[in-house]
Amino acid sequence: MSDQVISIVGLVLVFAIATFSSVHMGALAIVAAFVVGTAFVGESADDIFGGFPGDLFVVLVGVTFLFAIAKNNGTVDWMVQRATRAVGGRIALIPWVMFLVTAVLTASGAVVPAAVGIIAPIGLGFCVRYRINPVLMGLLIINGASAGGFSPISIFGSITNGVVSRNDLPGSPLLLFLCSFLFNVVLSIVVFFLFGGRGLLGRRAEQEGGESPVSGRDGDDGDLVTVGASAGGGDSLGGDSGSGTGTESGSGGTAPSAGKGTAPAPVLAPAGSGTGGGVAEPDEDLRLDGTRVLTLLGLVSLVVGSLFFDLDVGLMALTVSVVLTLVSPSTAKGAVDRCAWSTVLLVCGIVTFVSMMERIGTIDFLGDSVAAINAPLLGAVLICLIGAVVSAFASTTGILGALIPLAVPFLQDGHVGAVGLIIALAISSSVVDSSPFSTSGALVVASAPEEQRDTVFRRLMVWGFSMVAIAPPLTWLFFVVPGWL
Repeated sequence: MSDQVISIVGLVLVFAIATFSSVHMGALAIVAAFVVGTAFVGESADDIFGGFPGDLFVVLVGVTFLFAIAKNNGTVDWMVQRATRAVGGRIALIPWVMFLVTAVLTASGAVVPAAVGIIAPIGLGFCVRYRINPVLMGLLIINGASAGGFSPISIFGSITNGVVSRNDLPGSPLLLFLCSFLFNVVLSIVVFFLFGGRGLLGRRAEQEGGESPVSGRDGDDGDLVTVGASAGGGDSLGGDSGSGTGTESGSGGTAPSAGKGTAPAPVLAPAGSGTGGGVAEPDEDLRLDGTRVLTLLGLVSLVVGSLFFDLDVGLMALTVSVVLTLVSPSTAKGAVDRCAWSTVLLVCGIVTFVSMMERIGTIDFLGDSVAAINAPLLGAVLICLIGAVVSAFASTTGILGALIPLAVPFLQDGHVGAVGLIIALAISSSVVDSSPFSTSGALVVASAPEEQRDTVFRRLMVWGFSMVAIAPPLTWLFFVVPGWL
């Protein structure tokens, strides 16, 4: 068996073992790189460490650290509260506010599961108060996270565009972002009308005795605040961390299993119950204080510096985080612990293994094998389908880091447009995050009202797997077959 085949078997085993066990995918990938590299390929430890992505490590740590601080000091809550008030109490617009807020968070650099972890408990809180279908709310939050996830400064976008750039492929970061965003908008319109959005039209919050859900009020039913959803939770909250996905067996709609490296699910707790966690008090009207203004300026500088001055996202995020820590040390308390360390280990581990595959020629071997099929369009749709299937059970970030390099030789032949296939693969691998076996879907299930979790779980499972079947051929037909990209 050749070294290339051995490395492919190793990659398959990494995804399979991590999906169906409690082993973390990132740690497993590093171990696999060590075993395959030393035992079969003859690489040294220095060779293996040479493939560790230090730049990506800084991006992941810097961004998740910054958003943990922003959650601590109330900036994220302020953004959500103001966005909610902007719709004037129109219930039909509330899910779309959640969509846009989540999209803004991920487009600004927040890890997708972290953004969902922040917004899902708030959004699902609306469902009880205003009789909104939790599946509708959950899917719009997930789609919003995916919509913003491929901005040039986001985690997904940075990974995808970085791989494209390193392999000298033609790419268009802006087109990738716009196509992903528009696809998720159209998908969310379908979701809105499929899951009861028509019945929300014309209804207003003040007519139903509800107040701003951000403050946690629900008429006379008691004061509720969301706890347990921190910005730094990231991938550590669910299966998309690469540590294996899913829920406790037999429970159907329960929160992600703690045995798979997950944190306790976000819950609703009575105000004043002493749960803490820096959550706003029920009647608190969040206002811009000096720290929040500085945080907003930091986020704006992050966007401007990255987009217009080509500054490194990770280094800028760490710089803003350090400044905020110096100005307000109390708001940074615990932020480092809430960085998405699970995501960091996941992505860096996968990239380390894929780097070894590149060094020993596996990528060229696979590309040549796909090209030998003499059916480039068939190979393209198969790559998208593989991305969707694996991502529905495991890691979107991991599959993006693995499949795009595998497709490089195939794309370099010029039979299929590189930009079109990368867009199709990115969309196919991200829209399936609605599966309850992926982190985003698991967070929505965990945030749903307890009596509805089984139903939410089942419907997200049906929807998620329908995306596995529909998204790859649909994006392939639109972005790849015409050859216009």
